[in-house]
Amino acid sequence: MAAGSPEQQQRSVEVRETIELTEKEERIFRRLLDVVRHFGLGTQLRVAGGWVRDKLLGKDSADIDIALDNLTGQNFCEKVNEYSELIGEEQKGIGVIQCNPDQSKHLETARMLIFDIWIDFVNLRSETYAENSRIPTVEIGTAKEDAYRRDLTINSLFFNINNNSVEDLTGRGIDDLKKGLIVTPLPAKATFLDDPLRVLRAIRFEANLCLSAARFNFTLAEDLKEAASDGKVKLELGSKISRERIGHEIDLMMSDKHPVQAMCYIRDLGLFYIVFAFPEKSDSPVLDKCDWLCVSYIEAAWNLAYSVGCSVFSGCSDPKSQDEQRRLCLYSALFIPLRNMFYMDKRSKKVPVTSYIIRDSLKLKASDAETVVNIHAASEKFSELVQLFESNVDLGTRKEKLEDEFLEIPADSVGRVFAGLILREIKDNWRVALLVSILTYPEADNAIDALSQQDELHRRKEKYIKVERAIIDLDLDGVWKLKPLLDGKTIMGVLQVKGGPVIGKWQQRLWKWQLAHPKGTMDECIEWMKQSQAKRQKVECSS
Repeated sequence: MAAGSPEQQQRSVEVRETIELTEKEERIFRRLLDVVRHFGLGTQLRVAGGWVRDKLLGKDSADIDIALDNLTGQNFCEKVNEYSELIGEEQKGIGVIQCNPDQSKHLETARMLIFDIWIDFVNLRSETYAENSRIPTVEIGTAKEDAYRRDLTINSLFFNINNNSVEDLTGRGIDDLKKGLIVTPLPAKATFLDDPLRVLRAIRFEANLCLSAARFNFTLAEDLKEAASDGKVKLELGSKISRERIGHEIDLMMSDKHPVQAMCYIRDLGLFYIVFAFPEKSDSPVLDKCDWLCVSYIEAAWNLAYSVGCSVFSGCSDPKSQDEQRRLCLYSALFIPLRNMFYMDKRSKKVPVTSYIIRDSLKLKASDAETVVNIHAASEKFSELVQLFESNVDLGTRKEKLEDEFLEIPADSVGRVFAGLILREIKDNWRVALLVSILTYPEADNAIDALSQQDELHRRKEKYIKVERAIIDLDLDGVWKLKPLLDGKTIMGVLQVKGGPVIGKWQQRLWKWQLAHPKGTMDECIEWMKQSQAKRQKVECSS
């Protein structure tokens, strides 16, 4: 949809004509102006970027960045403290964030607390890029130069504190905000070739703004989409940007409110295999339409999780841990089609492709890769459990696999023992593994189409709820916290041995016995061990 087309003209976003300040914002800005006037600094104070955009959209924002035209951030903060001392107030500490191009900090930033709000202060600046680097040469610039070097027009707006007005120095920031257009101030292809990471930032902004409220309706401009899909831009994104920076942007998308929208754009713009780079050689060929399959699964997981409700991520008590669980669930769902793909690393070790993408392509934590791989493994075991709970067809086979010559499990306890062993491995993430399992098994003939059908989603939702309820009714939620009735020393005493592999085997049997006898006592457990041994010895003697 081209800018200016009838379709685009119909798109509109509710944008305020002026910025309404809160009492605290008015107090902060008055103090900054008092500092300028008292010392005769002649400084123009401008709030830059996201705060201006959000306020015009009627959203609150505590992210206040002040752009200065004639002082460094540190010098201005020192003047703020000097003024505070003059009027008898306590001086505040000044934090200086040094220039760090690898983290997109191209100019020194000073930060201080003013009336309990953290404020960042930085110079207006201009940027020029060398051909083979995304790290620009930065110089002190004018407000207009600073506006044009911004990633998007809607982020190029200023609020001038001195005259209480919004400044649109690119001439199209407010218009693009009203049209709901995500577009760059300068030609998109040149902007992306200067810094290809801006492609991913544009996608992240679009995903956040597009669905953040019913009245917001943002989309990527056509020229921006064409530039993002350009072969040279994609090549530069893969070669010019560090994997750490790419991984950071993807992780922000996954942690934001609308990760599916972001993943759809990454797929549609042909960026999937650039962002989620595969190892050069793997045991299995990359699936046809693998990018479409991956995004279909994350979309299905998102829909299923929110259809089921917040219980999917209730394994953790605090909101931060729940957010982390949701994030890992989304990565697990995204990489479902890769769960049986492996490659040989430099040490000739067989490694899951999923682990490579998380650790090497995105440079995320090794624990993230380990958790996602474990969720995939547990989801396969859950598929057997789901079948067991749905019907007792495989009860005898499962009973035989759990038992040995020393341990007999009652038929009505087989499900509890099997489920308990799975939960002991996956712990808090068991609901996530169950959700992945429900999405994966049984596999649909055409997963892309099937998982988008509401009736199929409803069937899988009912299956998830049924298994979750069964696990809770069996009192297994938190079973991994259960302490063994007997420790290694006690087991050695009962067996009258000094150690060795036999102790580990008995510890495994003991866990199964405890799961089969949830009200069993230590004495009963010891008695079972003695009887099992005696029975075994009797069989050996008779043979």
